[in-house]
Amino acid sequence: MTDYITLIKDWVIALGEKHEVDPLLIGILYLVSKICFFSFLGWVLKTFRAKKPILIPLLLASLSFSLPYLYLIIAGRNISIWVYVFIGLMFVYGGFSIWKKITAKPNPA
Repeated sequence: MTDYITLIKDWVIALGEKHEVDPLLIGILYLVSKICFFSFLGWVLKTFRAKKPILIPLLLASLSFSLPYLYLIIAGRNISIWVYVFIGLMFVYGGFSIWKKITAKPNPA
């Protein structure tokens, strides 16, 4: 089992060196960005229900959602085109998901 873990670790490190990115930094950015994303999304919902402007919390939520992908786009080298397409689809899906969560009416149960 430890051989498989070592093999995966070596593969991830080699992949990071090939594309000139730090895999540990991407992982940390991903975890932190998702925690911030859900926090800002909660702030968006709170301000939306209070009928206050939601531009700032919405911008912060979208920035926190896209942080690890922006790092990959800026720092990455020799990345396949399908990765950029996937990142673009993630941005579109993230925007659509945020919009659906904001405009959803609460279910009176």
